[in-house]
Amino acid sequence: MSCCPCTTTTSSPLSLPRPACRGRWSGGGGSSANAAAWRARGGGAKRSLVVAASGSKDETAEGKKQEEESEFNPFGFVTDNPSSRGAIQLPESPAQDGNVGQMLYRIEDKGREFGSRVKSGKLRWFVRETGSAGARRGTVVFIHGAPSQSFSYRMVMSQMADAGYHCFAPDWIGFGFSDMPQPGYGFDYTEEEFHKSLNELLSTLNITEPFFLVVQGFLVGSYGLTWALKNSSKVLKVAILNSPLTVSSPVPGLFNQLRLPLFGEFTCQNAVLAERFIEAGSPYVLKSEKADVYRLPYLSSGAPGFALLEAARKANFRDVLSRISAGFASNSWEKPILLAWGISDKYLPLPIAEEFQKGNPAAIKLEPIEGAGHMPQEDWPEKVVTALRSFL
Repeated sequence: MSCCPCTTTTSSPLSLPRPACRGRWSGGGGSSANAAAWRARGGGAKRSLVVAASGSKDETAEGKKQEEESEFNPFGFVTDNPSSRGAIQLPESPAQDGNVGQMLYRIEDKGREFGSRVKSGKLRWFVRETGSAGARRGTVVFIHGAPSQSFSYRMVMSQMADAGYHCFAPDWIGFGFSDMPQPGYGFDYTEEEFHKSLNELLSTLNITEPFFLVVQGFLVGSYGLTWALKNSSKVLKVAILNSPLTVSSPVPGLFNQLRLPLFGEFTCQNAVLAERFIEAGSPYVLKSEKADVYRLPYLSSGAPGFALLEAARKANFRDVLSRISAGFASNSWEKPILLAWGISDKYLPLPIAEEFQKGNPAAIKLEPIEGAGHMPQEDWPEKVVTALRSFL
């Protein structure tokens, strides 16, 4: 029979838990092995000297081995600290993880539903595709924002394909599973570069007829809207899920932090950056299997963090929002626009959408989505599909 009367104590949330005992008593008599186990848990020095003297060489070596095993684990901060475990959402059993390599091995094949690598020019995009080229209702292109990826549209795409649409959702260059070139070496992460690369990708995908455009999110999501303003003849209708649309739209703290010297370099290398950003704008917490996918690019390499850093520092948020607000106003835009808006968005409240609608009430339809936050396609995909099908 085994028992351990000792308890585990923690000095502070930032420190490692310090067990009051690190072994277990085994049933049986007072053998030297039991004494060695007691010594490994921190028994008195005098007592350990007596045991070492009375035990055999093998028993003494075994005791030393137990002492060494109970020493500080350099990866303990990953598995032992309750605060750290919550931050990276590891399973309760530390044996399944333990370091970055093991975490990557567990999640490296996740999140590639409906996707494949597509070479366009000198760059390779990761593009998700559902439906077929002969889909009777037309083509829909989904554009994600920062610091997200096309994975957020997977459920919407699946259901839209069942409804008769041919759907594409690329990961922007520098995001998700697409190429992440070093700034200045093939890609500069400017608005113009993103527009140019998107035009090349659409040509590679053989999307030659006007299509439905769905956009969501900050930064590169906004670039999807400015692309539409430049290429209105290629777009049939535009559906906008929670995105900054007016000059009064607040810019989340993440993007302000990224623009700070040194602090930005530190911030962009946070492996849980994307999932924490998503959760901060939503009424929900991501399930571990979803958080794994949003974390994976940032955990695998420093490249996506530096791509985000470069894009954020080269973006002129006020200028972009000014052009979006003016470009979709009554005197500039006539094609139908749907605002499918998660009303629990903690970044962009519903009044942002209402203000934008007032600029072109004849073309813009606002449909609030109850129970959804900043990424309604992730929070409540069924309601997004219902809104899209009705609009398209």
